[in-house]
Amino acid sequence: MTRKYELMYILNPSIGDEALTALAERIQALIEAAGTIETVDAWGKKRLAYEINDQRDGYYGLINFSADAEFPRELERNLKNMDDVMRYLVVRTDD
Repeated sequence: MTRKYELMYILNPSIGDEALTALAERIQALIEAAGTIETVDAWGKKRLAYEINDQRDGYYGLINFSADAEFPRELERNLKNMDDVMRYLVVRTDD
């Protein structure tokens, strides 16, 4: 059974624009392999509320997608292993 989810992530902006784009596309490819992406919203570089890994800024992205109930755990495992992903949060959005 597929459910709707929302992924919010913050990437390390010090890696450069090309690497940020490649990493965002890699995250999207992970989701597309197991689900369906509904919307992708790149918020861009924003000031963080507090420092994370000695960084004052972060590159924000938001993806709404549908996938099986087991997929978010796998997605979080992959995001945790990506060095330049500073923070992430996957939330179920359907009722």
